[in-house]
Amino acid sequence: MITGHYKTRYTADEGIWSTWPKQAGLVAALVALAVLPLIANNYVLLLAGQIAIFIIAVVGLNVLVGYTGLMSLGHGAFFAIGAYTTVAVHHEFPNTFPLITLLISIAVAAAFGVLFGLPSLRVKGLYLAVATLSANFIVLFLIRQEWLAEWTGGVSGTETPNAVLFGYELRSQRAQYYFIVPIMLIMLLFAQNLFRTRFGRALIAIRDKDYSAEILGISLYSHKLKSFAISAAYCGAAGCLWAYFFPAILPEDFGLNMSITLVVCLVAGGMGRTLGPVFGTVLILLVPEILKIVFANVTDGDANAQMLFSPMRDIAFGVLIIGFLIFEPMGLVSIWDRFWRFVDRWPFSK
Repeated sequence: MITGHYKTRYTADEGIWSTWPKQAGLVAALVALAVLPLIANNYVLLLAGQIAIFIIAVVGLNVLVGYTGLMSLGHGAFFAIGAYTTVAVHHEFPNTFPLITLLISIAVAAAFGVLFGLPSLRVKGLYLAVATLSANFIVLFLIRQEWLAEWTGGVSGTETPNAVLFGYELRSQRAQYYFIVPIMLIMLLFAQNLFRTRFGRALIAIRDKDYSAEILGISLYSHKLKSFAISAAYCGAAGCLWAYFFPAILPEDFGLNMSITLVVCLVAGGMGRTLGPVFGTVLILLVPEILKIVFANVTDGDANAQMLFSPMRDIAFGVLIIGFLIFEPMGLVSIWDRFWRFVDRWPFSK
């Protein structure tokens, strides 16, 4: 006998959290996010803020890679554009409201996303990945130029502004956390709903069979460029929050390593699902910190032993990720799906 949770109304099918276990899980997650700053120290809040910012960027990459099927290795550039746009806006207009700066960073990053997305009109797959790779080098080259050093700081980097909301300066880790996390939740909700619209379903059709989508009347050129713009806009928002979160930024912060990290977070979490970037980012950013603490306890604070075991920590992390991708190639979100299918069918689950 087949058991489970079946929808009998269109309104139920349109619901995002339509079952009570998912609703309870959502409430528990929101409560945990709200309570965390009250019980965590500054180190935990620093890590939580960094994870929240990366989640925004990986969700944006998921729009392009997971839902549209276009590979990119250049999203670190859009991250940098958002961060340096924030610095430039505050350099020219020091008292700019942070949310206005956020919107400006989103708009500028989206414009560059359209520009660097033009190769997608002709190539795809690995060829597109190589083409987008140039975005990293072009943007970092421009950031390092002397004629832009007034806004970017050039090779030596630049200090970043403090966010001021309604006269309150967000200096503490707790205040920054409460500023960043709501923005992350709003952008997650927007992404979740985006692919329930006609435009979002058109992107999924392009991912599955682009020529079939074109036969159905979907403009590949328009939708691919819009997907690039939305994806870059998310990274621009993440870059803006990054500039507010850290006291200084360097061009090296946004190099190829960041672009690859974003892709790894997406693959580990699961592509084509909104929660995939959340799970993947938490895994990729949290596990190294856990390994650092474990190896610090193993070496008992001995500096020579820590230097000896430092490569072992990286090797352990690499082996963990490789093993995870071998045994769970669809990402953490597939484990999440299996868990909720078990809950929906209980007590008839096997």
